[in-house]
Amino acid sequence: MTRVPSKPGPTTAVAAFLDRLATMPQVRPAAGRPARLLFAVDATASRQPSWDRACQLQAEMFAAAQGLGGIAISLCYWRGYNECAATPFLTDAAELGRRMAGVQCRGGQTQILRMLAHAEKAHQAERLGAVVLVGDAAEEPADPICHAAGELGLRGVPVFTFLEGQDPAASALFPEIARLSGGAFAPFDPASAAMLRDLLRAVATYAAGGRRAMASLENPAARRLVAQLPAPR
Repeated sequence: MTRVPSKPGPTTAVAAFLDRLATMPQVRPAAGRPARLLFAVDATASRQPSWDRACQLQAEMFAAAQGLGGIAISLCYWRGYNECAATPFLTDAAELGRRMAGVQCRGGQTQILRMLAHAEKAHQAERLGAVVLVGDAAEEPADPICHAAGELGLRGVPVFTFLEGQDPAASALFPEIARLSGGAFAPFDPASAAMLRDLLRAVATYAAGGRRAMASLENPAARRLVAQLPAPR
């Protein structure tokens, strides 16, 4: 497990990123290599029931990418006091599930900015197809997070944000992260495993096969996400 280093971000206006974002090509995996997906999940204390559910559903992402070149997934999570960690990029659902099962949620504040900084660093090492953010709160200043999301958008790395519950700060911030990065946002019902399953499968399909592959999925979650993506370039 790799500890994600802390990286503060500057407060800045982010609207200028949107025009530049429209000119950036979509990230594609290198030929013969699986697409890479960062699966970022809030592991603070309130999230234990949802963490257990995500453990059960993570294999759906691998299954969705079969036939599209496959996928490699890194789990990134934050919990406790200043703890943010990430696994290597794994191509085996059982191994990712084993690592997730070994994580216990702990009280602490969100570290979304730190996760986004890690995503940018991971993309610099080798292209990321997408980032998934699953959480129920946002307890950090919004401007640095929006700046980091815009930077990922400029690099062609969309962030798909899935919000559990109705936290006011997260309800405002999660859609902005998605918009600025060129991704999509969706709330989901904490009691509906099927809804989260469909969202995760849709993003894995996007990471491995692009917008057209996601659009081919016959479920409402995929259609909702596709409708928010920037127009094809």
